[in-house]
Amino acid sequence: MGNKMANIGYARVSSTGQDLTVQVDKLTAYGCDDNDGRIFQEKRSGTTDKRPELQSCLKWLRPGDVLVVTKLDRLARSTLHLTQIADDLRVRKIGLKVLDQDIDTTTPTGKLLFNMLASIAEFETALRSERQTEGIAKALAKGVKFGAKAKLTPEQVEELKKKRSQGVLIKDLMNEYGLGKTTVYRLLSA
Repeated sequence: MGNKMANIGYARVSSTGQDLTVQVDKLTAYGCDDNDGRIFQEKRSGTTDKRPELQSCLKWLRPGDVLVVTKLDRLARSTLHLTQIADDLRVRKIGLKVLDQDIDTTTPTGKLLFNMLASIAEFETALRSERQTEGIAKALAKGVKFGAKAKLTPEQVEELKKKRSQGVLIKDLMNEYGLGKTTVYRLLSA
């Protein structure tokens, strides 16, 4: 790494059978391999957190650099993830340029467009949370029980307690009822 600020490219395809050539060509044409520039290349799904080249790319960037991608979906696995990356870049004074969608956070218009996308993502997250809370409340009102199904009937629990009071060992109760030690102790104390 030299002292000059640079355009740093990131190219990604979802699988090893796909080709990065088109993205790399666009990033090269934009100047990502000039001077101190560089292009990080990855063949992994965007839905996974394990993208070592993206992590290396984000660590490589310095204040004043511009992260360049061909499309937003090449960079992030969700709108929320995209917002997190953009916030990190903004704090570190690093620009973001998306070639195919003409987004450039180093310009006022690009910042506005990106902030609109971030606001929409935040709104979507709030709506999803609200719908989930409402759904849980409706299910509880209908008597739906959440969590694992009871392993033993109330009668079996009483039988287990009686056997334990008669001196049956915990390990024998575990084997007889097919339960783990923690579950046996929890049922005995209930």
